[in-house]
Formats: sequence, structure tokens, C-alpha cells
Amino acid sequence: MSTIKNENLKEESFLHVLENGLKVYFVPKKGFTKKYAVFATNYGSNDNVFVPIGEKDPITVPEGIAHFLEHKLFEEKEGNIFNRFSELGSYVNAYTNFNQTAYLFSCTDKFYENLELLVSFVQSPYFTDENVNKEKGIIAQEIKMYEDNPSWKVFFNCLRGMYQNHPVRIDIAGTVDSISHIDKETLYKCYNTFYHPSNMALFIVGDINFEKAIKIVDDTIKRDRNNDIQEIDRQYPIEPKEINDRYIEENLSVSTPLFNIGFKDYDIGYDGDKLVKKEIMTNLLLDMLFGAGTKFYEEMYESGIINNSFGAQFIASKTYSHSIIGGQSDNPKEVAKKIIENITNLKEKGLDEEDFIRIKNKMIGHHIMNFDSLEYIANSFIKYTFNNTTLLNYLNILKDIKFEDIENRFKTHFTKDNYTLSVIKPN
Repeated sequence: MSTIKNENLKEESFLHVLENGLKVYFVPKKGFTKKYAVFATNYGSNDNVFVPIGEKDPITVPEGIAHFLEHKLFEEKEGNIFNRFSELGSYVNAYTNFNQTAYLFSCTDKFYENLELLVSFVQSPYFTDENVNKEKGIIAQEIKMYEDNPSWKVFFNCLRGMYQNHPVRIDIAGTVDSISHIDKETLYKCYNTFYHPSNMALFIVGDINFEKAIKIVDDTIKRDRNNDIQEIDRQYPIEPKEINDRYIEENLSVSTPLFNIGFKDYDIGYDGDKLVKKEIMTNLLLDMLFGAGTKFYEEMYESGIINNSFGAQFIASKTYSHSIIGGQSDNPKEVAKKIIENITNLKEKGLDEEDFIRIKNKMIGHHIMNFDSLEYIANSFIKYTFNNTTLLNYLNILKDIKFEDIENRFKTHFTKDNYTLSVIKPN
């Protein structure tokens, strides 16, 4: 068992690796009544082209299959997993994003029974022609619902504007047409490749006995799985530096237009602490440029061109990264124009180092406060684990960032050529 400590946070994490490669992490939270566990696979909606375990040639699977598989794992031969967790008095859920699929529960009692159920059901796929076809209708309705969701549409239209080929431009749930091509054989092929324990991680946080938890996981884990740890060959298309579309507009049922302005990142191809540093630097920079405490925000808000829905975030991954600035406005094109003007002006006169220090200290405070949230710890830990680093490195990386780092990042990330404007207007 290995241990990582962060003296600044007064937090530590423990790692135990099973023979089959499953990594089991634990962050103790003495005195907390709530317990939380996440069982996740390093597999998301982007992984549509890969070489299945035991085969030599790559296959292309239908878009949305990772999300479809997540739904299907909750179905058993004799019923529904949700009911069994409910009987144990716990909350259970799951999510699929671009890079990972996670199954989670939280409880105050019967933690070990819940843990055994979590590990057991994620390892027990039950796919039949009948239940796969039934699920297609359910997920098709979900897809149609998201097609009418303005916030969802403005976001994915922005991604499609930025990216020409990368699968991040594809809706996580796929399309009604793409999921119609999913069958049980392909589901099992995806499951056997990506749900191998060596491609997964289990994270536990709370006031529990870790040794007892490890024994339960070790006793519950399937013994008939191949223990050979193999690197999965995932394949992604070549993505040009250039954006796909400068402007995308769509009409939906909204009272005020929605907009997303996406800046495509050219600096990709790595993970680990370097990726975390880029993520922190860019989010810090976005707060310096467009945060609620800036002159830009005050002037735009007072003029009525934006409202308190205005915000910005950077998304960092090894194969893609981007900043998105969004909100509501009666004049999205004017907002985009003002954003570009603000960037141009600040590149000429320079950033304010006092702003950098203030926002950096604010981020340090927020990060420390977030360690009171078991959900934040667990889900962030999984995210950083699959990016080949640890959440406990975050604070040290943040503290080491210098003003010069931010200045250099500002010069390279925001240009006149690498942005897309996505707008949803009223019908």
C-alpha cells in the first residue's frame, strides 16, 4: 500500500492495487457521517475507435455507446439495481462524460454492503437482444429531450464550431440514428475492453476501515476476468489547428439569446501535472480577464449587455482543450466583439500582477474549502487519476504558478483566429 500526503491540506490518500490491476484509493475523513464511493472506468464518449482486447484490428463503434452501456449496467436479470441500493438506504447514480464513466453511491449507514453491491453490479453486465432494443427507445427520448435543451445545444454547437474531426464534437449520448446500430455483441466488446479492472479505479472517502473495504472488494471482484494488464489501443482522428466554423446559430424556445464563445487550444498532447498546471493557469487567467471582479465585467453588466449568467471555464484533456465563455445576451455578437477587444487591449498594455495575486489566493481558498465536500474529493480524484496525476498535487501546482506563467499562457491561448461563436436565438 502506498500513501500520498499533502501537509498544506492536512490530507492524505492511500492506494492499494489488486492483482488484476484495479487501483483502490482512500481518503479518510474522520468524524464525517457521510461515506462516498466511485467506481469508474477510463472510458468515455470519445473512445469510438479502438482495438478490442484479444483482437488485432481497430473497430469503429456507434456514437453514444459508452453512455448506452452505462444505462444497461443498471439492469439485472431479476430487476433493477436502483431498488437494491434504495433498500440499503443509499443514493446511487452514474454519469458518462467525454473521457470516463463513473458509478457512485453515498450513504451514512451500511457502507460495506453498499460497496459490495457497487463492485458486484458494475462487473455483471446483462445484455440481451430484447433489453438492448428496449433501451434504444428510452435513450432516444433522452436524446430528443437534450435536442430541445438550449444550454446543451449552444454548448455542443460551440464544440462543433471549434473541432473538425475530434469526437469531442459529438454528443455524449450519440444520435437517435447512431444508437439504433448498437447491439449486444458490440456492447460486450466495449465492456470487455474498457471495463477490465486494470482500466478502472475505485475511490472511497469517509470515516471507514480501509482494510475491511479492500477485503470486500477483493472478495467481490470477479475471478474469471483475465488478469493480464494490457494497454488499450485507442485511436483518434488528426485534428487540424484551425477551427471548423466561426459562427453557428440555431433557433429554439428561449426568451433571451444564449451564447458560447469557444477558444480552441493548440497546446495539447500531454497529461500529468503539466496538464493540471495548464488547467489552473487558464482558469485563473479567465477570472483575470472576465471574472465578476473585473472592470470588463462591471462595464458589460452595467450596460445591460450581459447578466449574472455570464461565466467562463477551461476544459483540459490530453487530446483536446478549450476555453468557453458563455451566458445570456440580447446581442451575442457584440459580446464577442467586446471580448476580443478586451483581449487585444490587455495584450497591448499587459495584465495586472495584483489581480493575479488576488485571484490566485482566492483559488487556493476555494480549493481548501472544497475538501469539505466528499463528492468533490471523489470525482476530482478520479478525474486526475485518469490524467496520470493526483488531486493532492493540485494545491502545490497552484502555489508554484508565477505571474510570468500567466503572461505566457495569455499570449498563446487567446488569438483572433482560434475562436467560435455559438448562438441560440428565440424562435
